[in-house]
Amino acid sequence: MRTAVLRTALAGLGVTALVGLAGCSTSASAGGDSDDAGAAASLDAVSLIAPADPGGGWDQTARALSQVLTDEDLVGSAPVENIGGAGGTVGLAALANEKDPATLMVTGLVMVGAVETNASQVRIEDMTPIAKLTEEALVLVVPASSPYETAEDLVDAIVEEGAAISVTGGSAGGADHILAGMLLTEAGVDPADIPSTLNYIPNSGGGEAVTMLLGNTVQAGISGVGEFVEQIEAGELRALAVSSPEPVELLPDTPTLVDEGYDVTLTNWRGLLAPGDLDEADAEALRTLVTDLHESDAWTDTLEEKGWADAFLTGEEFASFLDGNIAEVADTLQSIGLVAP
Repeated sequence: MRTAVLRTALAGLGVTALVGLAGCSTSASAGGDSDDAGAAASLDAVSLIAPADPGGGWDQTARALSQVLTDEDLVGSAPVENIGGAGGTVGLAALANEKDPATLMVTGLVMVGAVETNASQVRIEDMTPIAKLTEEALVLVVPASSPYETAEDLVDAIVEEGAAISVTGGSAGGADHILAGMLLTEAGVDPADIPSTLNYIPNSGGGEAVTMLLGNTVQAGISGVGEFVEQIEAGELRALAVSSPEPVELLPDTPTLVDEGYDVTLTNWRGLLAPGDLDEADAEALRTLVTDLHESDAWTDTLEEKGWADAFLTGEEFASFLDGNIAEVADTLQSIGLVAP
């Protein structure tokens, strides 16, 4: 059986928050003309952009960041703005035009894929990488009334009935879409046939997916565990399998895809970008701020509450991770037929 391992950065396989610093003070100008341009900037406030509609993983991440930043007095204010659309690439374009050096945007695996599938002219490589924060398993769900009791039941139905079975998830080319394609490839579907076999309905926020599932307008859904766990616990959705190598704490009784016979693992990651071409002092100020957040007990509690795994990287480590992830995702999207070679 083919092994397809996309863990955190999808490493080993080859395979969407504006942050404005209203009222910030810096020790160096954005252009680096100050005599102390190498000194770290001092941030009094930060604005966060979630590049998706409310309710999804990026929105949850941005709002969790805002709460911890302000509760821990790391900044005086941290408002969140939602700029959804096109797998986060609308938000990415907004970040590219942002002139405030203290701006942060939530990013992640979904955006990496969306840049490729949308042929975005603005690319993640053009931004300033600040930090990788978390990773999260995905969960495959169906409405509670669904006849599909196992992942195999659902995958077999998709293989047999094709477009008659609709699956909702995040943006086209994102982690949820990639996982669906990987499952069909593992089930023996030719990658060239995946676009015609898989009726994937993308959306820009987890709230939309929940509405579609609870309204029985789609047969299945894929998203981060944190986005569906409330409905799973309430008995409104049935969790068929998670995409992590091991069961997740929030859904301890849900089997992994490997347990269900599919040699596929995938965990989604999320992090932060700033505008491109930042003065080093401004970039270092943002890295320091996010590092202080990461070291707080409040952030540790947030990770546990949301079921997010700590995957912190910053500076050159995060930049190197991003370069590898972008190359791997581009290769994988081609290999499962979601992007033309």
